[in-house]
Amino acid sequence: TSAYTLYPVPAILTSTATAAPSLSTLTLLFLTTGTFLTSASANTLNMLLEPAHDAQMSRTRNRPLVRGLVSKRAAAVFAAATAALGTAALWLGVNPTTALLGAANIALYAFVYTPLKRVSVANTWVGAVVGAVPPLMGWTAAAGQVLAVPLDPALSPLRRVLDESRELLFGEASPGGWLLAALLFCWQFPHFNALSWPIREEYRKAGYRMLCWVNPARNARVAVRYSFLLIPVCVGLSYYGITEPAFIPASLAVNTWVCYEAVRFWRYEG
Repeated sequence: TSAYTLYPVPAILTSTATAAPSLSTLTLLFLTTGTFLTSASANTLNMLLEPAHDAQMSRTRNRPLVRGLVSKRAAAVFAAATAALGTAALWLGVNPTTALLGAANIALYAFVYTPLKRVSVANTWVGAVVGAVPPLMGWTAAAGQVLAVPLDPALSPLRRVLDESRELLFGEASPGGWLLAALLFCWQFPHFNALSWPIREEYRKAGYRMLCWVNPARNARVAVRYSFLLIPVCVGLSYYGITEPAFIPASLAVNTWVCYEAVRFWRYEG
């Protein structure tokens, strides 16, 4: 929603009644509904794949599948239904590019991130990608209304979708979407690395390979590294005109505090 709101709307879309830039409220409704449903599907599939592991952790042992409040069959039907409805809402109500991002995120979260948690600490980076995709979806939802993508009717439907995706994701207006995605990507490391630290023994006993117990020192270093990367990302948002210049000092104040706390975290673990 924030990415959709921040998209710079040209004067051609200005409302004559209010003289304020405007994007479609209906598209926003489809965007938020579709994203919500695809997220519900991804989370349900995640719980379907690891109830035995969830039962071993205090933060997940009360989930419905662990407690037997919902059957696996009912959960699978719910996951399939929300995936189909969510992707359809994004495809028909927003655009195919946003729908493909939503569908890909279901697969990435449920079938790459979830099993990887018991194999490699790289799971956290994959999970951060999953968290970074929704802002990109908001950006492509807005860009699809503003950018006039020339679509040759002689082209196949697949080629038209690919041409649209190339323009929305890699066209001249795309840096803002990638920067907002980068902001969420970087933020997740100081967030999760600190969050996982107090329950590191639970992760270890449940078989989840998280940096907090596999390599505590690196866990803290990664938190510091990505905290400092928040600063150039925020500068980039202002550089590309997504935010006003005042955003640079404002975000710097917040990011400096994040970096300070991350360094304290590193010193404590080190």
